[in-house]
Amino acid sequence: MQELTNGKGPEKCIDAVGMESHATRSFDAVYDRVKQAVMLETDRPHVLREMIYVCRPAGILSVPGVYGGLIDKIPFGASMNKGLTWKMGQTHVNRWTDDLLHRIQEGQIDPSFVITHTVSLEEGPAMYKTFRDKEDGCIKVVLKP
Repeated sequence: MQELTNGKGPEKCIDAVGMESHATRSFDAVYDRVKQAVMLETDRPHVLREMIYVCRPAGILSVPGVYGGLIDKIPFGASMNKGLTWKMGQTHVNRWTDDLLHRIQEGQIDPSFVITHTVSLEEGPAMYKTFRDKEDGCIKVVLKP
């Protein structure tokens, strides 16, 4: 990140995954998984820590990724000293749902590029496992009654 930004760091960092982040093998990530296994922590905050470390002073940290419980070892002192702004929370989609559904029905928007599976409602529980475990290239599922 530092190389790509001439040593300044990115202006904005986004954690769009949240508590389900599994990718890194850093010491912090292993520490988080151990704490989670013994119920001392419920989420995996290593991405939040990395965002604080790499973001440039006066930058913005955006967290639309979902965190559902307890986390620790977040370097808030570093965040404060850099003057970082935190923006977080779930997206409240209800204000757009009716308009988007209308546009899909009218053919103005085609969401098929992201839909990987279409199954019956009865198959929903099994498909959720497929989605959760990131099997079979599962990205978005449409459930048909």
